[in-house]
Amino acid sequence: MRSRVNEKLKVAGVAGGAVGLGGFAAALGLCCGVPWAVALLGVTGAVAFARLSFLIPYALIGAAAFLGFGFWLAYRKPVCQEGTCTPARGPLRLVVWLTAAIVVGLAITAALFRVTTS
Repeated sequence: MRSRVNEKLKVAGVAGGAVGLGGFAAALGLCCGVPWAVALLGVTGAVAFARLSFLIPYALIGAAAFLGFGFWLAYRKPVCQEGTCTPARGPLRLVVWLTAAIVVGLAITAALFRVTTS
């Protein structure tokens, strides 16, 4: 039971990290391309985000690394101890696939607005 809980926590942490880095990349991509971003952040905040826009590829690489680790956790061979194996990993796999879809959407958003504003 304890290893099952640990796996859930690991997958949740990996998914949260991937979505966080994807959201960071999308925020950096949107900083100067969308007028409401300047109104929300102010001119100083928008300039600060514009200076950090070189971090977009690194944030997306980090999100991809988190997703790779999450897929490895969800699809690796189950660990059997004392005659019992962990139950099916269907919910964990669903979480990883949903996270991947969210990160891909955020990456497309970051790339789209970065290309149109450059």
